[in-house]
Amino acid sequence: MTSTITRQGRITRRHVLAGGTALAAGLAAGLPRGARAADKVIRIGYQKYGSLVLLKGKGALEPALKDLGFSVTWTEFAAGPQLLEALNVGAIDFGTVGEAPPIFAQAAGAPLLYVANEPPAPEGEAILVPKDSPLKTVADLKGKRVAFNKGSNVQFLVVKALRANGLDYKDIEPVYLPPADARAAFEKGAIDAWAIWDPFQAAAEAAIGARTLVNGVGLVANHQFYLAEQKFTDANPQVVDAVLKGLYDIGEEVRADPEAAAKKLSPNVGIPAPVLAIAIRRQAFGLKPLTPEVVEAQQAIADTFFELGLLPKAIKVADVVRKAAS
Repeated sequence: MTSTITRQGRITRRHVLAGGTALAAGLAAGLPRGARAADKVIRIGYQKYGSLVLLKGKGALEPALKDLGFSVTWTEFAAGPQLLEALNVGAIDFGTVGEAPPIFAQAAGAPLLYVANEPPAPEGEAILVPKDSPLKTVADLKGKRVAFNKGSNVQFLVVKALRANGLDYKDIEPVYLPPADARAAFEKGAIDAWAIWDPFQAAAEAAIGARTLVNGVGLVANHQFYLAEQKFTDANPQVVDAVLKGLYDIGEEVRADPEAAAKKLSPNVGIPAPVLAIAIRRQAFGLKPLTPEVVEAQQAIADTFFELGLLPKAIKVADVVRKAAS
């Protein structure tokens, strides 16, 4: 299930910023004619796992959008940074990511808007080590090679975990790899630790006995955010609301029966249903608009990355949060 955009999703932010116009044209060319911006369509980007995958599989969104005169196209991405790069260049209108990707995307000038979030799920991400690794604590990571997807939520987990154990970001050797490549490097012993999220986390635990050095509990919230392109949302608020309602309904179904959701996801994700059920139980459901507390927590992440020199400029998260209807 690899689309044209997915294969191009490994591009770096440098490439996007250097050639945004050409890349936007290339990405748009890879979409069906009905997905062009001039048509009444919402282009949704999703990752291999989560509520959007279930909503796509159920087919419940299409009738609701048809009543509004809209259709929908779906494109899969390897991770949140790649998804938001596509939003930045105008290839999608809506998607879901973790905490860090929208911060980097906002700093890069992406026209994104936070429209909703799920509750915290700190157990749904972790720093893993091989089952026979001599590393026992986060403090043991000093001088070690730690892999993670650059600009993803687990990058903040790494920062927080290091600081909580008397280390700094510069005390490790970051290895920037997307999930599939990181898993391969992890199994080969090319890296010492791997910061990753579910369902990749649950799959590594089950398949190769990966051991959790630390998860997000007490360190990070691990919110899941839904984002939309600003102009699209301003022009079509009812369409964005229809997608959010579909996601809320799916979330309630999953919360009521995680095992059934795992069975539905398993064929698409390629992970056994019992393993997916573990990941789903570590996830949180209950979609709602961002509260001031969530915005404040997101701002703290942005400030941390800026202090570390990982962001090119300071940002104000509240500037890109959808305002509640009056």
